[in-house]
Amino acid sequence: MEKKIGVVDDFYAKVSVAAFKLDDTLAIGDTIHIQGHTTNLTQKVTSMQIDRKDVQQANPGDSIGIKVDSRVRKGDIVYKVME
Repeated sequence: MEKKIGVVDDFYAKVSVAAFKLDDTLAIGDTIHIQGHTTNLTQKVTSMQIDRKDVQQANPGDSIGIKVDSRVRKGDIVYKVME
């Protein structure tokens, strides 16, 4: 089962980071699924930052950046995989 936790606001190709605002909590070790028109990426969260500072957990309303394994696009939906 998956729960929508945000929408990609930006993607930084040089560092492979997706930026978005959270609708729910997210922590290091959680599994996310990013899906869009040409995007279908599932991975564990290994690196997460708020204002360029590493964090272990983020809460609803936080704008975060997550290191991603491949390109994502603005408007892609971010889901948290509920295990």
